[in-house]
Parts: sequence; structure tokens; C-alpha cells
Amino acid sequence: MPDLSFEKMCDGLVCGVDEVGRGPLAGPVVAAAVILDLKRLPRKLRHGLDDSKKLSAANRADFAMELRSCARIGLGAASVSEIDQRNILRASLTAMARAVAALGVDPDWALVDGNQKPPVTCQVQTIVGGDGLSLSIAAASVIAKVARDRLMQELGRRHSGYGWERNVGYGTSEHIDALTRLGITRHHRRSFAPVRLLLGIESKDAP
Repeated sequence: MPDLSFEKMCDGLVCGVDEVGRGPLAGPVVAAAVILDLKRLPRKLRHGLDDSKKLSAANRADFAMELRSCARIGLGAASVSEIDQRNILRASLTAMARAVAALGVDPDWALVDGNQKPPVTCQVQTIVGGDGLSLSIAAASVIAKVARDRLMQELGRRHSGYGWERNVGYGTSEHIDALTRLGITRHHRRSFAPVRLLLGIESKDAP
């Protein structure tokens, strides 16, 4: 379970940073930066927060709501066009930098999930598997996951048939089948193989 060990090794104001949405075929990549107010952090967050992938959707939503009363939160995103133009890694790092900037204060340290440093002005400690080790990163993973899932669910209501309400843009069989039946939307990542392949088939078969 994540704890505050990494936070205690840093001097000054510390934020945790994580992103979600590197793998989907559709939608932006979303990042969050979170500065926990340890004096106001309730016991259920201190002992319940974890990597968002290990939590139920109900727990994620509950924790995200609780965090808004005991943390400073910044959200950032990189669009589908940025992902296609710059590649998913660079877009993810850009989203992280935007999340840190959205905090409204300048942290002294950013604890970042993974092994790549985003372009931020503060000191950075990358932590592989950080969402399962650092409480601040775990909080960021929950905030980012809830924010992106809600965005994709809203897009799913506007673009029915792809199952984004359930798969949030990932390449499930339902989503792949819809791509072949319904075609590509402006929210699809054209640089990702299944979408790129479909574009190639369409251009090859076009009169």
C-alpha cells in the first residue's frame, strides 16, 4: 500500500503526479497533480488510497470527492491531435506539466509515476510503480482516472455505438467492431495501430 515515505524525503511543498489514458484508441490523455493537506487528510484516505487500477469505480469516485476537501488539485490533458503529432509519451509528459501548472502554486518537488520527467520547473523524483508506493501519486492517479472516465462517458453519450461508457476508449472487441462498422471519429487516435490500419484500408479501397 502507498504511504508517505517518499514525501518525507523531500523538503518543502510536494505534489504527486500521475496520468491515465496512454493505451486507449480514443480520447485525450489526462494527468493530475495533487498536494495533500496532511493535517486534514481523513483516515480512510490515508489507509485506503491506492493505485486507481486496484480500486473499484465506486471507491475511486468516493475518494476523488473526499480529496477535493483535503488537497490542492491540478488537472491537465493533451488532446488527440497532440498525441498524434507528438507521440503518446511526449503528450503524457505535457499533460503532467499542465497539471502541475494548474495547481496554482509552485511546488518544490513533484513525485512522478514512471521513469520520465515532465517539463516542470520544480525538482522531480520519478518513481516506477509510484501509484502503489506514494500516497500523493496514488491520489493523483485516482483524480486523473475519475476525470478521464467521466469525460469518455460523456463522449460516449454523444457518439453512441463505440461503448466508451464502458471501455473509456480502450480497444475492446466492442470498440474495434464499432470502428469497422461506424468508422473513425475526431476523437480517435490516428497514430494508433488499429485506427491507422483502418485508415489505410479505407484509403486503399477508396475509388
